[in-house]
Amino acid sequence: MGVEIKLSDRELPVSPIFIDFLHHLVADIPFEGAIWGDQLSEALTSEQARLLQSAGANAASVLAAPLGQRAIARAYELLVALMTGNVEPIRDLQLRFHFVNVIGVPRNGGSYLTKEIFRALGYHPDRVPNVIAHDGFPDAGPFRFERGLNTWMTSLQTMAEYLTMVELYFGRNRPHSGKIVVPKKLTKGTYAGGFFHRVLGQAVENIFTVRHPVTSCISTYEKSGGWPADGRFRVRGNIEEWVRRDLAYIGVPLEDIAKMPYFDAYLKYWELYHYYVATTGLSANRDITVVAYGKARMEELVRAFYYRFGHRHPQPEPFEVFDNRQRHPDWMHQSEPVVRRVAEVWATAGLHFPYTEVMEAW
Repeated sequence: MGVEIKLSDRELPVSPIFIDFLHHLVADIPFEGAIWGDQLSEALTSEQARLLQSAGANAASVLAAPLGQRAIARAYELLVALMTGNVEPIRDLQLRFHFVNVIGVPRNGGSYLTKEIFRALGYHPDRVPNVIAHDGFPDAGPFRFERGLNTWMTSLQTMAEYLTMVELYFGRNRPHSGKIVVPKKLTKGTYAGGFFHRVLGQAVENIFTVRHPVTSCISTYEKSGGWPADGRFRVRGNIEEWVRRDLAYIGVPLEDIAKMPYFDAYLKYWELYHYYVATTGLSANRDITVVAYGKARMEELVRAFYYRFGHRHPQPEPFEVFDNRQRHPDWMHQSEPVVRRVAEVWATAGLHFPYTEVMEAW
């Protein structure tokens, strides 16, 4: 007996971010003005609202254009390949592209590293679209299944769309050592490490950024609108939403999260995130560079990329570091056993956690 299953774009609609990307190509609108690489910005953005508006306004013209039709068909072709285990189209991409993924908790220097790798390759970062460079796409996170949502399918579909965008954006570029290099800030890679490892290729290059949880937390609440007057955790932007989501995933009731001291909530998120680095499959690839947050270490790493891509006299932008180590001394004591636990868990997966460097607390 044969069974035929049909899914249409009603069940699996094209994502707004993919439509916006294709609109730029179809309408010949340059990618410019991207701000994802601004390491000093503390402003919240309204990018999601812009994408929804752009997709609604431009979907018809994208669907009417031959380039848009081919790209959307290609994305669905790759989605089917991912769903059914058809490895050949995926292997072809792995042979053509070399992915360099920058992975770490937000506000850990990943945007700086990603921007400088793009610069070392000859790109102007403000002309590299957010979806290509930054950490929201492809989507991955703690599993959710509810009305109209299965996050495993979301990961598959956004990966298929991302790979299609990689072909369109990078496809004509000059290879290095036989492959076209594709940098990516992949914060969400920890939640589905095996998936990203297998799909992007076992030769993928991973860079893990690590920073002390106290200074990470300070940077997070400053990015999110400042220290809450009551000291309690609240959601004002994407990073705080990820904190809430990750705590809810392990069973913390939402009403309890809303009552938690801000640092208690953040520290638990920081700990869980680093456990995922070691336990979800990223460590299966041993081409891993771990870099602790700090001016000299970050700048040394990016200079290595400049040399690698043919620059004889590299001039990376300076990595800006501010000393916040005296602001929350009680948090420093509270976080020390957590950092030690993370180092021990990483060791069980064969990963070296740079404990001494992290405890410098930059």
